[in-house]
Amino acid sequence: MNIRPVLSPGEASGAALVDLPAMGPAASGRRWRLREADPAVCAASGESGLDPVLARILAARGVGAETVERYLAPSLREEMPDPFVLKDMDRAAERLARAIRNGETIGVFGDYDVDGTTSSAILKLYFDAVGAASLIYFPDRISEGYGPSADAFRSLARDGANLIVTVDCGAAAHEPIEEAAKDGVDIVVFDHHQMSGPPPAGAAAVVNPNRPDDLSGLGGLSAAGVAFMGLVALNRALREAGWFKDRPEPNLMQFLDLAALGLVCDVMPITGLTRVLVAQGLKIMGQGGNPGLKALGARAGVKGAPSCYHLGFLIGPRINAAGRIGHARLAFDLMTTQDPARRQELAEKLHILNAERQEIEAEVQAAAQRDIEIHQRHADDVIVTAGEGWHPGVIGIVAGRLKEIYDRPVIVIGVDGDAGKGSGRSITGVDLGAAVSAAREEAILTAGGGHAMAAGLSIEASRIGEFRRMMNERLGRAVTLARANRVYDIDAVVAPMAVAKSFADLAAAAGPYGPGNPEPAFALLDCRAEYVKTVGKGHLSLTLVNDSGESARAIAFRAAGEALGEILTSGRRLHVAGKIRADDWRGGDAGQLQIVDAALAL
Repeated sequence: MNIRPVLSPGEASGAALVDLPAMGPAASGRRWRLREADPAVCAASGESGLDPVLARILAARGVGAETVERYLAPSLREEMPDPFVLKDMDRAAERLARAIRNGETIGVFGDYDVDGTTSSAILKLYFDAVGAASLIYFPDRISEGYGPSADAFRSLARDGANLIVTVDCGAAAHEPIEEAAKDGVDIVVFDHHQMSGPPPAGAAAVVNPNRPDDLSGLGGLSAAGVAFMGLVALNRALREAGWFKDRPEPNLMQFLDLAALGLVCDVMPITGLTRVLVAQGLKIMGQGGNPGLKALGARAGVKGAPSCYHLGFLIGPRINAAGRIGHARLAFDLMTTQDPARRQELAEKLHILNAERQEIEAEVQAAAQRDIEIHQRHADDVIVTAGEGWHPGVIGIVAGRLKEIYDRPVIVIGVDGDAGKGSGRSITGVDLGAAVSAAREEAILTAGGGHAMAAGLSIEASRIGEFRRMMNERLGRAVTLARANRVYDIDAVVAPMAVAKSFADLAAAAGPYGPGNPEPAFALLDCRAEYVKTVGKGHLSLTLVNDSGESARAIAFRAAGEALGEILTSGRRLHVAGKIRADDWRGGDAGQLQIVDAALAL
């Protein structure tokens, strides 16, 4: 193999593959577990020149010695499946290709979140590249809500579209699609949300890897991934029809940074094809990529090689701010405009909107926590909290934050008069989307659906109590089991010398990381926390020192006043675990341990 270790093998990496010692209760309440890795695979990988820790990281993720090189250099050419393995993709590609060849105007109806806007941008940019006319429609989150409507379809049809593609929605839009079919409008659906029954009968095609009769095995794709697969199929259909005989064929790789953004921000498992798409998307972004994303990234303070962190926590929230408290068209225009001045203007607008969103979000979160504490909803297996006037554009983010605080599924509902709109986030092992769909089928909800980790819903305010009871009855056992089996997987025990940029680079080689492929965690044992001080908004900065006098810089975000902070400031011997990152402030090979958990040594 032509792979060289970033650090020299063995003890020079500062790692020891030893068992975890006895320890007191961890701050997180989770049980630490050293990841299992086949020793034979580790040995075989090590013989190929890999650092033993990197070999162990890969082996613990099921990467065999014979596939290490392929895993570390993911190639779309090698990993991309035939797009026609997706159910209905043949029908979708045929209808879209026919529309382009016949000069039809194609309407695109997109959801207002990151996945929907990136999917819409991918389609728009492709249609422009092949000379097809297109119209774009995003519903207003407040006045129209989620998903297609007959009025929206009629609006696109009046403007000349007799073929409409829905992205990140549509799989459950039976009535609007049937109405459109009666009006002579063809609907192609590119979606990924769970489906409990057959697809809309009036659709020309419903491409959704999570439809019950789809056997592609690509359920980890978000709508942006499905849209990209759709373009691969469409491009092939146009090529076979001779469309590119007298015009250039688009390079589909240019759209991968948009696809990666949608996949990461919709919290898809970073495994299999999704991991390859994200890896290639980050590579495209690093080479310049979509000019709009580049402008927004610069405004958001993105530095260094693009990562999933940049997508999920810096760029994504600013794109989302448009659909949450502004209008999704702003984000879409940023990703598709050819005007550099307009691009900079939109990047600034989205940056400002994001700041406003943060303020609104903080207010709603504070109100939701008051409701939870006053009514002791934290004792429920599933927390359902509701309040009058809570902005529907931030309830999903608030649900995610409360889920982290209370370690159980949380559904936040904003009430406006007699109606409520809710958004929920779940914990690993609890399928929230299926439960919400079941509540819709039982008519407790007026609308609802999603996937395992996230869901959205509409409900009559008078039925919120009934919905709360149903969620707890249906999911209580799953939540109990999931919380009882909580573990924190440790990839390796390391010495303080491992807390360095070079070691962080070594671990990053097995990325990108995300759900389903978490960033490696490392433990430092028998340390004391010295020079502990509070920085920023409740963060603890400290130095970890072991019995040999070796030391490492560390930080624990939002730990002050929490269980983690109490352990770190106890003055006692302790074990800590977290992620090793480069310390950009000090530069050079300086590193920093971002502490995720800690426990007292016994």
